[in-house]
Amino acid sequence: MKILVVDDETAIVTTVQAYFEREGYEVKSALEGQQALTIARTFRPDVVVLDIMLPGIDGLEVLRELRRNADPYIVLLTAKTSEDDRIIGLKMGADDYVQKPFSPRELVARVQAIVRRQRKQSDNELETIQSGEFSIDPAARRAWREGHELELTRIEFDLLLTLMENSGRVLSRDQLIEHVWGDEYFIEERVVDVHIRRLRNKMRLSEEDREYITTVRGSGYRFEGEQ
Repeated sequence: MKILVVDDETAIVTTVQAYFEREGYEVKSALEGQQALTIARTFRPDVVVLDIMLPGIDGLEVLRELRRNADPYIVLLTAKTSEDDRIIGLKMGADDYVQKPFSPRELVARVQAIVRRQRKQSDNELETIQSGEFSIDPAARRAWREGHELELTRIEFDLLLTLMENSGRVLSRDQLIEHVWGDEYFIEERVVDVHIRRLRNKMRLSEEDREYITTVRGSGYRFEGEQ
């Protein structure tokens, strides 16, 4: 597992890198945005821990560039207290965020939870799932609508897989967190909502297209592939 740590504070980079290396991960670090993008092109990290406030190219622009050509798991680090800043990052493709000051142990635990979840999925030899216009191949981690492949992040893919596996059933946010992030993983419910909105947008063919993931007020979400 390769991890890239990006922050303009040397003390944070050194500490976080040491914690991940202690767990056996291969880690590289960068102190500014352009350096991070240069390293990412050759290092091809599985996880990027990314500060929003960076000199030169800021963290959100780095996030945008990373998402154009790769699909690492991206955790934003932010010292900002505004909820809007965190939500903007999630809407742009971040998978999660941690607000400064933070515990390096918690950060490592979050990444490990995702790694365990993905390994568990890869150990299960699941066949392709079909529902209406949608099909998904869990082993290849690819999804299609009417033969057109959907460009999904890791979290979006796992959400769609979980919902399609339970097509027609209502899954609460807590159930989605347990299946996608892991039952030991703390995440705010609003993060689930942002990822669902991004997933819905990618599933549409037009603005007039119907919703295939419906919101059941007070309960959660339901996938309805069949009309």
